Amino acid sequence: MEYLEKIAKAIGINPKRLKMAFCSSAEGAKFQKVATEFDEEIRKLGPSPLHPKSATQKKEKAKEKAKA
Repeated sequence: MEYLEKIAKAIGINPKRLKMAFCSSAEGAKFQKVATEFDEEIRKLGPSPLHPKSATQKKEKAKEKAKA
């Protein structure tokens, strides 16, 4: 994982956007918890620097246009 974090930094991606977790097929609740927490963390980081015009930004612009 350390190697991937170094690569991510080198190409301009926050290493917090990477996560590895081990869940067996019998650990549905664990998978749900890990996925939900990771989703929340990614949302806090904001749009990907690789895709600055993300779907989130497009939705925000659409809302602004609708208000006008």
